[in-house]
Order: sequence, then C-alpha cells, then structure tokens
Amino acid sequence: MTRAQALLLGFALLGLGAGGYGLFRASGLEGFSPGIAASALVLLLVLGWTGTYLARVVTGRMTFSEQRRIYRKTYDALTTAELQARFDALPAEDQARLLAELEGNTRDATAADATTAVDATTAADPPTAADATTP
Repeated sequence: MTRAQALLLGFALLGLGAGGYGLFRASGLEGFSPGIAASALVLLLVLGWTGTYLARVVTGRMTFSEQRRIYRKTYDALTTAELQARFDALPAEDQARLLAELEGNTRDATAADATTAVDATTAADPPTAADATTP
C-alpha cells in the first residue's frame, strides 16, 4: 500500500465515521450514545482482523513466510545458475577432476553411512557367549 492510498483510506474512514454519526442522529436514536455504537463497530472490526490474522498464521500464508519462500526460491535459482556458469567456464580437465572429486566424496559419504549403520546394529545387539564359541 502506498502512502497516498493509506491517506485516502484514512480520509474515507473519517468520512464514513461522520456519515455514520449523521445517520445515527437522523434515525432518532438520540437516547443511545454514538460513542457506544462506534466502540461496538471498532470491536467488530478488531475481532474480524484478528480472525483473519489467526487464519493466516494457521495456514502459513503470512506475509513474511511468503516473502521468505519467494526469496529462497530466487536465491537458489541464481546460485545454481552462477555455479553452472562457473563450472562451464572451467577447462575440460578441471571439470573432470571436480566431478571425480565429487563422486569420490559421495562414495566416501555412502561408505561412512554404511559403517555407521553397522556400528549401530552391533551396539544394539551385543555379542553373547554363544557368539564367542561359534567358529
């Protein structure tokens, strides 16, 4: 919302209040206080706004969450494009070396995961006396 739109909204609400006061007086409700009617209207508006806010919180459609999601998607796309451009600019030998390094790191990580899984199984199932006598 721009500053001009906020000012226009403020003036519209001011005019709405003045018009409501005129209608309140014209309808012959002199025994009731316009202040009580205005307070009831403000209470309804605040409850309505709070309800919409809570609905946005529960569904995760809040402004900050949306902005962060869009930023992260854009950042990931730019980073990927930049890394791809840098990789494409490298000589073929360097590209092959990097790919071999990455492949080796992937194998090392897979082997480490397998070792961790074996260690976890043996820790959960300690050897028994029968295991010691088995050839």
